[in-house]
Amino acid sequence: FPPASSWDAAYERELQTFQDIGDAGEIWFGEESMVRIIRWLEKQKVPLDSSVLDIGTGNGVLLIELAKSGYVNLTGIDYSPSAIQLSEKVREKEGMSNIKLKVEDFLAPSAELSGFEICIDKGTFDAISLNPDNAVGKRKEYVRSLCSVLKPEGFFLITSCNWTKEELLNEFREGFEILEELPTPKFCFGGRIGNSVTALVFQRK
Repeated sequence: FPPASSWDAAYERELQTFQDIGDAGEIWFGEESMVRIIRWLEKQKVPLDSSVLDIGTGNGVLLIELAKSGYVNLTGIDYSPSAIQLSEKVREKEGMSNIKLKVEDFLAPSAELSGFEICIDKGTFDAISLNPDNAVGKRKEYVRSLCSVLKPEGFFLITSCNWTKEELLNEFREGFEILEELPTPKFCFGGRIGNSVTALVFQRK
Protein backbone atom coordinates (compact mmCIF):
# COMPACT_ATOMS: atom_id res chain seq x y z
CA PHE A 1 0.00 0.00 0.00
CA PRO A 2 1.46 3.36 -1.01
CA PRO A 3 2.57 5.59 1.87
CA ALA A 4 1.45 9.21 2.10
CA SER A 5 4.51 10.44 0.24
CA SER A 6 3.70 8.39 -2.85
CA TRP A 7 0.07 9.63 -2.85
CA ASP A 8 1.57 13.09 -2.88
CA ALA A 9 3.82 12.15 -5.76
CA ALA A 10 0.87 10.73 -7.70
CA TYR A 11 -1.17 13.89 -7.18
CA GLU A 12 1.82 16.05 -8.10
CA ARG A 13 1.99 14.20 -11.42
CA GLU A 14 -1.75 14.69 -11.95
CA LEU A 15 -1.35 18.36 -11.03
CA GLN A 16 1.32 18.74 -13.71
CA THR A 17 -0.84 16.91 -16.26
CA PHE A 18 -3.80 19.10 -15.40
CA GLN A 19 -1.71 22.23 -15.90
CA ASP A 20 -0.43 20.84 -19.21
CA ILE A 21 -3.63 19.47 -20.77
CA GLY A 22 -6.53 20.26 -18.45
CA ASP A 23 -7.25 16.64 -17.55
CA ALA A 24 -8.23 16.09 -13.90
CA GLY A 25 -6.85 12.54 -13.86
CA GLU A 26 -8.32 9.34 -12.54
CA ILE A 27 -11.84 9.00 -11.18
CA TRP A 28 -11.81 6.43 -8.41
CA PHE A 29 -14.25 3.58 -9.13
CA GLY A 30 -15.22 5.32 -12.41
CA GLU A 31 -18.08 7.59 -13.36
CA GLU A 32 -20.80 5.15 -12.37
CA SER A 33 -19.84 5.40 -8.68
CA MET A 34 -20.44 9.16 -8.78
CA VAL A 35 -23.73 8.75 -10.62
CA ARG A 36 -24.82 6.14 -8.06
CA ILE A 37 -24.19 8.55 -5.16
CA ILE A 38 -25.91 11.51 -6.81
CA ARG A 39 -28.93 9.41 -7.82
CA TRP A 40 -29.35 8.21 -4.25
CA LEU A 41 -29.23 11.78 -2.89
CA GLU A 42 -31.80 12.86 -5.49
CA LYS A 43 -34.04 9.87 -4.80
CA GLN A 44 -33.94 10.68 -1.08
CA LYS A 45 -34.80 14.31 -1.95
CA VAL A 46 -31.81 15.44 0.10
CA PRO A 47 -32.09 19.27 0.14
CA LEU A 48 -29.60 20.98 -2.17
CA ASP A 49 -28.29 23.12 0.68
CA SER A 50 -27.43 20.13 2.89
CA SER A 51 -23.83 20.23 4.09
CA VAL A 52 -21.80 17.55 2.33
CA LEU A 53 -18.28 16.38 3.22
CA ASP A 54 -16.21 14.43 0.71
CA ILE A 55 -13.65 12.48 2.76
CA GLY A 56 -10.42 12.08 0.78
CA THR A 57 -11.58 14.21 -2.12
CA GLY A 58 -8.53 13.54 -4.33
CA ASN A 59 -9.01 15.57 -7.50
CA GLY A 60 -12.38 16.89 -6.30
CA VAL A 61 -14.30 15.58 -9.30
CA LEU A 62 -17.16 14.15 -7.20
CA LEU A 63 -17.71 17.62 -5.68
CA ILE A 64 -17.78 19.17 -9.15
CA GLU A 65 -20.47 16.67 -10.20
CA LEU A 66 -22.46 17.39 -7.02
CA ALA A 67 -22.21 21.13 -7.71
CA LYS A 68 -23.39 20.58 -11.29
CA SER A 69 -26.36 18.67 -9.85
CA GLY A 70 -27.29 21.74 -7.80
CA TYR A 71 -25.70 21.07 -4.40
CA VAL A 72 -24.37 24.30 -2.90
CA ASN A 73 -22.83 23.45 0.48
CA LEU A 74 -19.85 21.27 -0.40
CA THR A 75 -16.57 20.62 1.40
CA GLY A 76 -13.71 18.37 0.33
CA ILE A 77 -10.80 17.32 2.50
CA ASP A 78 -7.63 15.39 1.74
CA TYR A 79 -4.45 14.91 3.69
CA SER A 80 -2.37 15.33 0.55
CA PRO A 81 -1.68 19.04 -0.11
CA SER A 82 -1.06 18.17 -3.78
CA ALA A 83 -4.53 16.62 -4.02
CA ILE A 84 -6.09 19.79 -2.61
CA GLN A 85 -4.01 21.91 -5.01
CA LEU A 86 -5.22 19.75 -7.88
CA SER A 87 -8.86 19.96 -6.81
CA GLU A 88 -8.50 23.76 -6.47
CA LYS A 89 -7.28 23.90 -10.08
CA VAL A 90 -10.19 21.69 -11.22
CA ARG A 91 -12.63 23.87 -9.23
CA GLU A 92 -11.24 27.03 -10.86
CA LYS A 93 -11.47 25.57 -14.35
CA GLU A 94 -15.10 24.58 -13.74
CA GLY A 95 -15.91 27.93 -12.08
CA MET A 96 -17.33 26.26 -8.96
CA SER A 97 -16.53 28.83 -6.29
CA ASN A 98 -18.93 27.37 -3.72
CA ILE A 99 -16.81 24.26 -3.10
CA LYS A 100 -14.65 24.51 0.04
CA LEU A 101 -11.39 22.56 0.00
CA LYS A 102 -9.08 21.91 2.98
CA VAL A 103 -5.99 19.92 3.78
CA GLU A 104 -7.13 17.76 6.71
CA ASP A 105 -6.17 14.45 8.23
CA PHE A 106 -9.56 12.80 8.77
CA LEU A 107 -8.15 10.68 11.60
CA ALA A 108 -7.41 13.90 13.52
CA PRO A 109 -10.00 16.37 12.19
CA SER A 110 -9.85 20.04 13.14
CA ALA A 111 -12.59 21.43 15.37
CA GLU A 112 -14.37 23.30 12.56
CA LEU A 113 -14.95 20.03 10.71
CA SER A 114 -18.35 19.23 12.22
CA GLY A 115 -22.09 19.36 11.74
CA PHE A 116 -22.19 17.73 8.30
CA GLU A 117 -25.46 16.21 7.16
CA ILE A 118 -23.85 13.92 4.58
CA CYS A 119 -20.40 12.33 4.47
CA ILE A 120 -19.16 10.50 1.38
CA ASP A 121 -16.19 8.16 1.13
CA LYS A 122 -14.94 6.59 -2.09
CA GLY A 123 -11.86 4.56 -1.30
CA THR A 124 -10.49 6.53 1.66
CA PHE A 125 -11.59 4.00 4.29
CA ASP A 126 -10.06 1.35 2.01
CA ALA A 127 -6.76 3.24 1.93
CA ILE A 128 -6.73 3.68 5.71
CA SER A 129 -7.55 -0.01 6.19
CA LEU A 130 -4.51 -0.99 4.17
CA ASN A 131 -2.15 1.09 6.26
CA PRO A 132 0.52 -1.36 7.44
CA ASP A 133 0.96 0.71 10.58
CA ASN A 134 -1.85 -0.18 13.04
CA ALA A 135 -4.70 -0.58 10.53
CA VAL A 136 -7.17 -1.73 13.20
CA GLY A 137 -6.52 1.31 15.38
CA LYS A 138 -6.76 3.61 12.37
CA ARG A 139 -10.13 2.14 11.38
CA LYS A 140 -11.43 2.77 14.91
CA GLU A 141 -10.11 6.36 14.72
CA TYR A 142 -11.90 6.73 11.40
CA VAL A 143 -15.25 5.67 12.92
CA ARG A 144 -14.66 8.05 15.86
CA SER A 145 -13.91 10.92 13.47
CA LEU A 146 -17.00 10.10 11.44
CA CYS A 147 -19.13 10.28 14.59
CA SER A 148 -17.65 13.68 15.41
CA VAL A 149 -18.12 15.29 11.96
CA LEU A 150 -21.50 13.79 10.98
CA LYS A 151 -24.69 15.02 12.65
CA PRO A 152 -26.97 12.50 14.36
CA GLU A 153 -29.31 11.07 11.69
CA GLY A 154 -26.86 12.23 9.02
CA PHE A 155 -26.08 9.94 6.08
CA PHE A 156 -22.75 8.24 5.37
CA LEU A 157 -22.26 6.84 1.85
CA ILE A 158 -19.28 4.54 1.50
CA THR A 159 -17.92 2.90 -1.65
CA SER A 160 -15.34 0.20 -1.01
CA CYS A 161 -13.48 -2.35 -3.09
CA ASN A 162 -11.78 -4.07 -0.13
CA TRP A 163 -14.65 -4.85 2.18
CA THR A 164 -17.83 -6.87 1.88
CA LYS A 165 -21.17 -5.60 3.11
CA GLU A 166 -20.91 -7.82 6.22
CA GLU A 167 -17.44 -6.54 7.06
CA LEU A 168 -18.51 -2.90 6.68
CA LEU A 169 -21.58 -3.50 8.86
CA ASN A 170 -19.22 -4.82 11.50
CA GLU A 171 -16.76 -1.90 11.16
CA PHE A 172 -19.50 0.73 11.50
CA ARG A 173 -21.78 -1.07 13.94
CA GLU A 174 -21.05 1.43 16.72
CA GLY A 175 -23.06 4.54 16.11
CA PHE A 176 -24.43 3.68 12.67
CA GLU A 177 -27.22 1.63 11.15
CA ILE A 178 -27.47 0.53 7.56
CA LEU A 179 -30.20 2.08 5.43
CA GLU A 180 -29.51 0.39 2.13
CA GLU A 181 -27.04 -1.26 -0.16
CA LEU A 182 -26.64 0.45 -3.53
CA PRO A 183 -26.43 -1.72 -6.64
CA THR A 184 -22.89 -2.09 -8.00
CA PRO A 185 -21.59 -3.90 -11.07
CA LYS A 186 -21.20 -7.64 -10.59
CA PHE A 187 -18.39 -9.69 -12.04
CA CYS A 188 -18.10 -13.39 -12.65
CA PHE A 189 -14.97 -15.31 -11.73
CA GLY A 190 -14.59 -19.06 -11.99
CA GLY A 191 -18.36 -19.48 -12.18
CA ARG A 192 -18.99 -17.51 -8.99
CA ILE A 193 -20.65 -14.14 -9.15
CA GLY A 194 -19.25 -11.51 -6.86
CA ASN A 195 -19.21 -7.77 -6.40
CA SER A 196 -15.88 -6.07 -6.81
CA VAL A 197 -17.35 -2.93 -5.27
CA THR A 198 -19.62 -2.52 -2.25
CA ALA A 199 -21.63 0.67 -1.81
CA LEU A 200 -23.61 1.18 1.38
CA VAL A 201 -25.62 3.99 2.96
CA PHE A 202 -25.48 4.27 6.74
CA GLN A 203 -27.36 6.61 9.02
CA ARG A 204 -25.80 7.93 12.19
CA LYS A 205 -27.85 6.94 15.23
